[in-house]
This record gives sequence, structure tokens and C-alpha cells, in this order.
Amino acid sequence: MSFAGWVQAALLIAVVVALTPPLGRYMADVFGGRRVFLSPLVGPFERGLYRLMRVDPDREQDWKAYACSLLVFSLVSWLALYLLLRTQGIDPLNPEGFHSAPWDLSFNTASSFVSNTSWQFYGGETTLSYFVQMGGIVVASFTSGAVGIASAIALIRGLARRDSGLLGNFWTDLVRGTLYVLLPISIVAALVLVSQGVIQNLSGSLPIVGLGHTTQTLAMGPVASQEAIKLLSGDGGGFFNVNSAYPFENPTGLSNFVEMLLMLLVPAGLTYTFGHMVGRRREGWAVFAAMLALFVVGTVVISAAEVHGSPAIHAAGAHGPNLTGKELRFGAPGSALFDGTGTASGDGAVNSALESLTGLGAAVPMANIMSGEVIFGGPGSGLYGMLLIVLIAVFVAGLMVGRTPEYLGKKIGIREMKLATLGTLITPAMVLVTTALAVATRLGRRSLFAHGPQGYAESLYAYLSQGNNNGSALAGYTGFIQPNAPGNSGSYGISFADLLGGATMTVGRFVPILFVLALAGSLGARRSVPRGLGTLRTDNPTFVAFLLGFVILFALLNYLAALCLGPLAESLGGQLY
Repeated sequence: MSFAGWVQAALLIAVVVALTPPLGRYMADVFGGRRVFLSPLVGPFERGLYRLMRVDPDREQDWKAYACSLLVFSLVSWLALYLLLRTQGIDPLNPEGFHSAPWDLSFNTASSFVSNTSWQFYGGETTLSYFVQMGGIVVASFTSGAVGIASAIALIRGLARRDSGLLGNFWTDLVRGTLYVLLPISIVAALVLVSQGVIQNLSGSLPIVGLGHTTQTLAMGPVASQEAIKLLSGDGGGFFNVNSAYPFENPTGLSNFVEMLLMLLVPAGLTYTFGHMVGRRREGWAVFAAMLALFVVGTVVISAAEVHGSPAIHAAGAHGPNLTGKELRFGAPGSALFDGTGTASGDGAVNSALESLTGLGAAVPMANIMSGEVIFGGPGSGLYGMLLIVLIAVFVAGLMVGRTPEYLGKKIGIREMKLATLGTLITPAMVLVTTALAVATRLGRRSLFAHGPQGYAESLYAYLSQGNNNGSALAGYTGFIQPNAPGNSGSYGISFADLLGGATMTVGRFVPILFVLALAGSLGARRSVPRGLGTLRTDNPTFVAFLLGFVILFALLNYLAALCLGPLAESLGGQLY
């Protein structure tokens, strides 16, 4: 990588490390109900929302009531977004006169954004009105991000409390996460992006005539406001079809840096929130260190691979970076760092085409997602995903030394292990099943563009991304039936991929959350056990190294066979028939 590329990566990591303690402490105060500097401004709106929803913010819920509230809210959010998508033709703020998309695509889109995935089988600027973008997609980005944060806070309370099955109040956590965390940061970020040239208007498309007297239409819209929350909340769906590669969405090097920072900000800060709320800050730093180490390794690999170039480039006698599918404004280092950040953070935003990465470079985004979205991950989901793996790692380590495992003074019993194991394995199992359906059934194969190992790899990545609520894609796998696919008449119809993908995203989001909340309730009801001489320390470099190995082993055991059928077979020149 060039010197400028290393400086950019080092600066991003330094800023994330520097902002983690103040943001983490601030979120701990917010969810602890303590007064913060925004309380005089936001407090009246918070109390007004409680009165409107008829919620007592001081009345706490057990895990079942917390989960019920979360599911009911998410269901209502899904229905509201689906209704907006299906009535787009009569909605205001629709200067291009867009009609509603087919019902199956609307099902997929509503499932995508309510599940915090942002998978897009459509082009935003050619499909959605401004009203749906602002009132549907942006609102869903706020609420789905707040739901993830609330779930993580509930698990933290379960680890921190003693002899109590109460986890707080979901409605209170939802409101506070939105008003005190996501909204103020999004406002500041949107203003910064506007200052860099990201557009923010409600005018219709702008026709222009180029130097060759060719006519071109430039899409307009309220982009900056959506861009800020899409990156901050982990809902990385772009206003434009090419996401953050589009100049109106990401115009400068500074905007590129800010967008990467936004993707990592809340997930990193929550690790400090965790340490602060359980009263052991070293535990939070240990989790942060594991996430950061995996992120740094992935960044080095993808950056080196893209700067070195592909074998095809060298075979042609040329030298230099792989610039295929990349914006020259950012070059290979800026694109590689952004794409690695988007898949490590659980956001899924990209500023270049993932399918044009080198073989080794493309392996990094896939590996980031295969880790279970625990390399920072999405807001809340990354932390609770990592804590599930921590509990399993502690249990295994305890068996190795012949001691009853415990974490943060809580004995880890059979019930906790069952819940943690199910919470981590449900997504890989679902991804493998849905990928098999996509490549082995007649309806599934209609969405394939490529065949052989490449087609399998694109399908695997699609359901891997959707199941882990990332949203990035290798392209080639579509929600519309391919007109040139074998056995197709050329007409577009109801898509198998839309329906299966929507179900995959929904299950991948909410089923693990149910296991997390059940685990939080079980841990909260346990008594504290004092530390002894044989207590396994989980806040030192030795445990961090053990945890890193455990995450890697977890990903390999789940996906090694699938990798052999797709990316590895393709790299060895094999073909599948």
C-alpha cells in the first residue's frame, strides 16, 4: 500500500480508538438514565414520547416482555414501511412519478431495512420517491439501529445485575437510543457531508447536455440526511444504486473518511459502554482489542491485495494496483479500506464493486461476514454477537482446565450454553440451507447470472450477507428473474430470491435477538460468585488471543465446506456442473 494509504488507515484507527471512551461513557449515562449534556434540549421530547406511547419509563421488563415489545414494534415498523412502498404512486414528494414496485420486491425491501440489513434488489434513484426514502427508508434506519442497540444494552444489564431478571424497558431504550445517540450524531454528520458536496434537495432530476451534445439525467434528492444515518445505524443502503461510489453520495476524500468513521463509531463505543456498565472497563477493552485486531488484519490483507494487483494484470506484463470497479478519486487503498470497513462493521456500504476485487481481496469481505458480524459489527448486534462467542469460549476454556466456567462473576450453566450456542449457530445453519435452495432448485437458479464456482460463490455471498444482516453483495445474483437464464421465457415475474431473501433477513435478525434476551434474563437472575485463584481472567492479552483463535475457528468450522465448493474451487480452476 502507498504511504498515503497507510496514513489513512492508521488515522481511522486512531480516531476510532480516541472516540471510543467518550462516546461509550456517554451511552452508558444515556441508558443508565443519568443526565447528559443533551438532556435540557432532548428531555422534553423524550417525556412527550413516553406520554404519547403511554409508557412508564421506570417500569422495567423481564426478558419475555422486553422481547414481546421488540417484536411488536418491529412488526408494526415492517407493516408501515411495506404500506409506504405499496402506495408510492399516491404519495407526495414524487417528482419523477415512480409507481410502486411489485409486492415481492416490496416484501424484500421492507424486510431488509427493518432487519437492519439494507439489502437492495433495486436502484434507489430509479425506484423510490423522496417521500419513501425519507419517511420509510430513513425512519427504518433509525428504528432498526436503535433496536440493535437496545438488545445489546439488555444483555449488558443481564451481565451486570445480580438476582434480577429485569432488563430495563424496551420503549425507554428505543427512545433514548434514537433521540440521544443516533439523531444528534446524524445531524452533525449530515451537515459535514453537505459541506463536502453531498446533495440535499427535493428537486426533480436535472437534465444536462454534455460536451458531445449527449443528454444525461442527474438524479437529485435528500441524500445527505439519508447517508448519515445509513452509515451510523448499520443500514448501509445507498440513496443511489452504486452506493458510496457515486460522487453525489461521497464526493471527496474527507467525506470518504467520515463515512468510514460513522460505520465504526457506535459499535466501537458500545464496547466501552459494556465495560463501564458492568463495572470492569478492562473487560470492555478486551472485547474492543479482539475486534480491532481482526479489523486490522483484514485491512492489511485487502489493501495489500488490491494495491499489488491481480494475476491477470501481471500476466499481461503490466504492474500497479487493481483499479477495476474502483473510483479513481479514492484509488485502490481508499476503496479497499472502505469495503473492508463496510463488511467488518455490519453496515454493508461500499465505494467500489466488490465483485471486481482480486481473489485474495474478495476473501476479506466474505471472511468478515463469516465471523458472525462480530468484527465491530452493526450497532448492538456486533457486541452481543461477540459476547455470545465470549461465553462459549469461556465455557470451553473452563472445560479444558477442569473448572466450572464463569464470566463477570456469573456461573455459566447448561441453559446459558444452550442459548449462546443456538444464538451463534442459527444464522450459519440458515445461510447454508438457503444457499443450497438457491443453487439446487429450479426457481433459485433463475436468479443466477454466472454458473459453476462463480455462481455458487455469488449465491453464498448473497445469503451470507442477508443472513448476517450486512447488505453488501458480489453482484450477479438478482431479485429479478434473469431473462437469459436456461428455461426462462424472458419475462420478469415474482422472484424466489425476493421471498427467500426477505425471510432470511428477518430470521437472521430477530431469532438471535430472542436467544440474546433469553440469555440476558437467565444471567441477570444468577447470583454473583467472588473471584478465586482459579478464576479464568478474561481481560488480559492471553484471553484476547484465545478469543481471536476461537472466532477464526468458529468461522472455518461453519463455512469451510461451502468455501471449498465456491471461492476455493474457482481459485483452483475447477468447475461445478
